[in-house]
Amino acid sequence: MNCQGPRVLAVAAATALLAVVAGCSSGSGGAGASTGTGTSAKKTVTIGVLTDSTGPAASGNKTSVEGVKAGVVYAARQGYTVKYVVADTATNPATALSAAQKLVTRDHVFAVIAHSAVAFAATNYLTAHKVPVVGSGQDGPEWITAKNMFSVTGALNSTKVTTTAGTFFKAQGVTNVGAVGYSISPTSAETAKAGAESARAAGLKVGYLNAKFPFGSTDVGPVALAMKKAGVDGLVLQIDPNTSFSLITALRNEGVKLKVALLPTGYGGDLLQAGPGALNAAQNLYFGLEYEPVEMQTPATKQFVADLRAGGVTGAPTYAMYNGYAAVGLLVQGLKAAGADPGKASLIKALSNIHDFTALGLFGSHKLDINDRQNIVGSVDNCLWVTKLEGKTFTLVKGADPVCGTVIPGKTVSASS
Repeated sequence: MNCQGPRVLAVAAATALLAVVAGCSSGSGGAGASTGTGTSAKKTVTIGVLTDSTGPAASGNKTSVEGVKAGVVYAARQGYTVKYVVADTATNPATALSAAQKLVTRDHVFAVIAHSAVAFAATNYLTAHKVPVVGSGQDGPEWITAKNMFSVTGALNSTKVTTTAGTFFKAQGVTNVGAVGYSISPTSAETAKAGAESARAAGLKVGYLNAKFPFGSTDVGPVALAMKKAGVDGLVLQIDPNTSFSLITALRNEGVKLKVALLPTGYGGDLLQAGPGALNAAQNLYFGLEYEPVEMQTPATKQFVADLRAGGVTGAPTYAMYNGYAAVGLLVQGLKAAGADPGKASLIKALSNIHDFTALGLFGSHKLDINDRQNIVGSVDNCLWVTKLEGKTFTLVKGADPVCGTVIPGKTVSASS
């Protein structure tokens, strides 16, 4: 997780309803089959969607399937019929591996879309079987090292530091930052530290840093007291909203006046559908997004919403929906470049040559080199679009639509230090 852009452990509020999302029926694992009539035959491809439909990360990740549904609509316009099989990780590493094995050996999928906090448990298997993987690089460094894996937000180097977070906090009048990350996830710990270092580089004080907080815990009393004592007025929270909301509530109860609390997950439907408790806890909080928010009403966001509706999806879009939609967009871009009858190897080769990904226009004027595995830190051009929740409305934040930054030379962090 990173206030500079990436989400490396996208888990959301436990108050949200958990649901098992059913997938489409499986079909041929190749991309060579064709259907349709007349002269406009459509190539058919079957993919697996590896996601957290249940478990602690479900409320943040399960809606990626809804984004895939919208992507299917987009793919059809491009001449491709995309069928998909949903594989639930249950937010459990062992289950993630068995789910991936089923996708390959029983469902014979041609490619996998991965949007899971525990995808790392399955990636060695998928790499060994040379399966193309696209999705959200939220869970670990395999998105940097595995040459069959391509993240829609880039192969994020969470040990590096950019100016993005510090620039945003300074512009909002924050003077003293507190940062929290999870001990279970090296990338969560690293991006919490990176956010703190970005604040320091902007001339702000870092009054509290805890990169070893227990995963999913809501025992936040000691942290709130320590932050109050330190005089913190801004938060870099690389943790799930369930923990974040508990901490923010505890700080408010202690009389702490926060100028900014920036969360990496929770935007849109994740909160609006989570019930009054979560909605009340999230008032006046800031939410980062690596894409244009739908509130911007750009041609790309309008098309995204239209494709969601055409795919049968109602309600406000979520971050996971963006990722699922963008993943299908990246897959289609790869299929187009892979030739008339691509195999898995030719698709990986085609994806390896993409240096101008736009997320179907949702990056605005920016283009992402998905194969730059050295310099990407905070998504496309280290940019972050920020919204603020006011009532039931996410409002655009002036000067943060987006706020972009640069890598700070020689500045790195480590989860173990």
